[in-house]
Amino acid sequence: MGQPTIPPTPPDIDLSGKTIIITGGNSGVGFRATREFLVLGASRLILAVRSPARGHDAVSALMADPAVKEVNPEAVVEAFELDLDDYKSGERFCQRVKSEVKELDVLVNNAGIVDLKYHKSMSGHERTFQVHCYTHLLISLSLLPLLRRTARLRNQPTHISWVSSGTSATHSFAKRPIPAGSSVLAHLDDELNFDYMTRYSDNKFVANLLVRRLAAAVSPSEVIINSFCPGFLKPTGIDKSLPSWLGLVIGMTRRFKGRDVDGGARTFVYAAAVANQKTHGKFLQHNQVDDKACAWLDEAIGQDFSDRLWVEIMADMSRIDPDLSSLA
Repeated sequence: MGQPTIPPTPPDIDLSGKTIIITGGNSGVGFRATREFLVLGASRLILAVRSPARGHDAVSALMADPAVKEVNPEAVVEAFELDLDDYKSGERFCQRVKSEVKELDVLVNNAGIVDLKYHKSMSGHERTFQVHCYTHLLISLSLLPLLRRTARLRNQPTHISWVSSGTSATHSFAKRPIPAGSSVLAHLDDELNFDYMTRYSDNKFVANLLVRRLAAAVSPSEVIINSFCPGFLKPTGIDKSLPSWLGLVIGMTRRFKGRDVDGGARTFVYAAAVANQKTHGKFLQHNQVDDKACAWLDEAIGQDFSDRLWVEIMADMSRIDPDLSSLA
């Protein structure tokens, strides 16, 4: 069975006057989503990118896009440097945003990596969790006051939308529970526990967990916080780190069964600009709330896992900036 078609964005969605930040928006479906935001009238769009040169190229491409030039020629498009591998880079990014951005309507936590080998991040954690989850949480917490102020100014909620995946439902935590009394972060950081077959789905499951926990501490009348899956897409370059044989197999499957990238980009718009307060703390699949992907978190063992991880990761945040723990 194929994936459902993502319908066109409702015609009444107008992002005029809105400021949007998207991490990793210089390539793949994230780049296509930035174009969608601009065509819908976003006044200011900031790409948070690891490579300033590639960010500059993406900005130039967006401003030269015929549709953007026709409907939104006055848009301000910028690239801010951000390396999610490093908490310190996340801090510098947030400091720049707070200094240069007076209003923020949407934060899209999009950037990610696929890594089949174990690596430690510059901050000392296992790298894929650092990139997908921990630094994105740091940014979300740090920019939360700005999002709240903008919501009060607009008299409508702002958004944090986190790119996740339907594969989050196949996480390994239910089958291989982390022993009670042990550190969850330390377990995830341990190379002996690295399983490349499940690491991506585990990353995305933890992203959904963080969305739930953050949403529980923030009113949806201020900031709507959700996660979403763009779908299994036609080739976008995300598989470039895979072994050649595996990349070939997945690439062929994507060509025949993948959702077109424009459809994937519309899921970004839906989660970050269309979805209402009923999606707060929820995971969206095909633009619909999907509670099954996170059902394990409603079980006692899943709730315990969530509680333990949240306490540990908030302690991690407090070590970076003591003020962060009071924001959520």
